[in-house]
Order: sequence, then structure tokens, then C-alpha cells
Amino acid sequence: MTKDLIDAIESRRSVRSYKSDPIPDPTIGRILECGRLAPSAGNLEPWFFYVVKNSQIKDQLAAVSEPWIKAAPVVIVVTADYTLESQNFGERGREMYLYQDSAAATQNMLLAAHGYGLGSCWVGKFDEIKIKQILNLPEGQQPVALLPLGYPTEENQPPLAHKSIDEMVKIIH
Repeated sequence: MTKDLIDAIESRRSVRSYKSDPIPDPTIGRILECGRLAPSAGNLEPWFFYVVKNSQIKDQLAAVSEPWIKAAPVVIVVTADYTLESQNFGERGREMYLYQDSAAATQNMLLAAHGYGLGSCWVGKFDEIKIKQILNLPEGQQPVALLPLGYPTEENQPPLAHKSIDEMVKIIH
């Protein structure tokens, strides 16, 4: 990793504009490895990652989500196996752990991409049924996030305003 973890957390931004430069396969592999190493309920690791480089498939994904993702050299589609979560944790697994687990994997990949100097954005706005059809997902796999990856066309934008720590923390003694 090229960035200190705290620096990466503080400086990562959502990027929606990418250069067409290809991303080396070893870099993509390391990003995926970081996703794989995320914690998960019962260590089930319910996620699966589809790495989309094909421009026609990216165009289809963009048509059912955000149009700008087609410019990214790579789009990682994060899916999760809801049958695995349901079998092990019932309703709570399907309704909560599925999203918690895949969110941890997604955040790991966002931070890893940033560490490699890549831009990314967590995309949750998409037509789930159409994504399943485009990727021909097996029964039980649910798409939960799209991660377009690419070298940013511009430097990091200033951070968005965040709530103060006092607005979101209550210490109970």
C-alpha cells in the first residue's frame, strides 16, 4: 500500500470521472484480495466480485445505474449470497448481515483502490433485476454495489462537509 491507512480514510473521495488508462491486472488482483479479507458474520464470506472490463457490458450496467460508470476502465460488481446468510442466520442474516458483510468488503476495496492512486465511487443506485440479467447471476446472488475504478481525470476534490463528532457520538459512562 502506498498510503497510510488513516491518511487513506481521510483523503478518499468519490470519483466519477476517469482516464481511459488501463489498470494493471496485479493491481486489480490486490484490490480484490483486500475485499476478500474483510470480516464477515460467522466468517461466511458471502461476497462474490465480478470484474467487468468489457465495454458493452459496462454500457449495459451504466444504462441501469449511473451513466458515467461506462468511462471507468473497470467496474467491480459486488454481490452477496443471500441463501448462505439465510441458512446460517435466518432472517437477520438475509436482512442485515448480507449488507454488513458486503459493505465491509466494498469499503476495503475502495480504500485499496485509493491506496493505488485510483478513483472509485460506491454506487448503490441500480436496477437489481437488470444487473442480475446482464451478468447472468446464479440464483441466490444479489448485487449490492458497483465500484467503477480508474485513474481520476482531476485531483481530489475538497471533502464534503461532515457532521461534527459531537453531533454523532454519545459517550455513556
